Amino acid sequence: MGEEERLPTHGDEARELQAAAESEMRSILYSPVRWFKMLARELHWSFVFGVVIVYGVSQGLGGALARVGTQFYMKDVQKVQPSEAQVYAGITSIPWIVKPLWGILTDVVPISGYHRRPYFVFAGSLGIVSMLFLSLHPGLHIVLALLSLTASSASVAIADVTIDACVAQKSGLHHSLAADMQSLCSLSSSIGALVGFSLSGIFVHLIGPQGVYGLLSIPAGLVFVVGILLKEQRASVFAYEQTSQNIANAGKAMWKTLKCPDVWRPCLYMYLSFSLGLNVSEGMFYWVTDSPSGPSFSKQIIGYIMAIGSVGSLLGAILYQYGLKDYPFRDLLFWAQILSCLSGILDLALVLRWNLWLGVPDFVFVVVDASVSQMIGRFKWMPLLVLSSKMCPPGIEGTFFALLMSIDNAGLLTSSWLGGLLLHLLNVTRTEFGNMWLAILIRNVLRIAPLFLLFLVPRADPSSSILSDDVVSMKEAVEARPEPDNVELVALVDRTDGGS
Repeated sequence: MGEEERLPTHGDEARELQAAAESEMRSILYSPVRWFKMLARELHWSFVFGVVIVYGVSQGLGGALARVGTQFYMKDVQKVQPSEAQVYAGITSIPWIVKPLWGILTDVVPISGYHRRPYFVFAGSLGIVSMLFLSLHPGLHIVLALLSLTASSASVAIADVTIDACVAQKSGLHHSLAADMQSLCSLSSSIGALVGFSLSGIFVHLIGPQGVYGLLSIPAGLVFVVGILLKEQRASVFAYEQTSQNIANAGKAMWKTLKCPDVWRPCLYMYLSFSLGLNVSEGMFYWVTDSPSGPSFSKQIIGYIMAIGSVGSLLGAILYQYGLKDYPFRDLLFWAQILSCLSGILDLALVLRWNLWLGVPDFVFVVVDASVSQMIGRFKWMPLLVLSSKMCPPGIEGTFFALLMSIDNAGLLTSSWLGGLLLHLLNVTRTEFGNMWLAILIRNVLRIAPLFLLFLVPRADPSSSILSDDVVSMKEAVEARPEPDNVELVALVDRTDGGS
């Protein structure tokens, strides 16, 4: 008699379902690792390493520590008014306005035959010196403090434009990975900011704002290390007497590109959309820490709130990467602006204390407000970054991407100074916050204006080309370098030469 076939039991089915669920969960958890490995394989690990250091450590973690430390430094050490702090924040951002200068230097002026490495080294050195100077000199005059903070900002800006040049160049070589590269930048920045904000309040409480400045010399030192370790093909011959001609050629190429309607129209939108969103964040910071009618948050609580808020930024980057990156630019920006208008109501409700009337504690309400605002801000910023990378002509990627980013930063500077002026006109001071609600209301109304400017943004999606053929094929800027790939990492050059 043959052996009877064994029928599956209920327990077998349950084990199979459990094994399938575990396999699917492992696949989900491992998907970011596979994505990261894919980027390292396609774009070279050195490029990915540079992005993580510059965006994640220098701008993300370091930027978070610097933001909280500087807010308390201005309020508690320098003892300036909210409107003055708002203006000073704009002054320290000026190095970001002149990013095209750093871009031109990295594109057409090599140092000892290298286009990228020396600028990372210089940026790291400048950051180390400026942060240690601030840390080791108590009672520093406000002018010297501003100069040091501006030098530190220049350090981060130079490192940023140098790595942005690589990102823009890779976007031209790998069109299908343009959105993934911007997601890598944003995810690195968001994760770094989450860690930085989580620690910022504790560090400010334990070692003070100037002690935090001392810690910020570490991210600057890592940027210095990037300049040392980065592999870059050295240019064999460079005629420095041709520098002025190279700069002139780059300027002509930039001007030709800017005259293209598909370029200047989005640039105008970016500037106006940022400048019209008045920045009154310093007034809100003074209100939540010093106002008798406010929540009177401590340093640690401020750090925790910003840390949780940065989770919103991270969620915004993930949402864009996995669900929205293929949608047209204009559609994404429309909904981002709508959400920005709605989120502004949360600040107004907080200042007018509607949250207490509804029974919502200040901490919970502020955390929700910060998270939503950060997520919407990242949701708006991501398509603009991808759009900017698509508008960069070949040969001057670093310079032109820096120009586009400087337009954004000029809008943010305008927003900061106009916000400071508004706080001054409404007499919002260290001790008087009666008109803070009116400043927020005016800001919220102005956020509607960019909706009427969306016609300036192309309907194209991230996978399509923005530049016209005559702009893409122009050669003037390429003459600034013997080979377009000379500033690429050595291993990446070998890979692209061999085909992918």
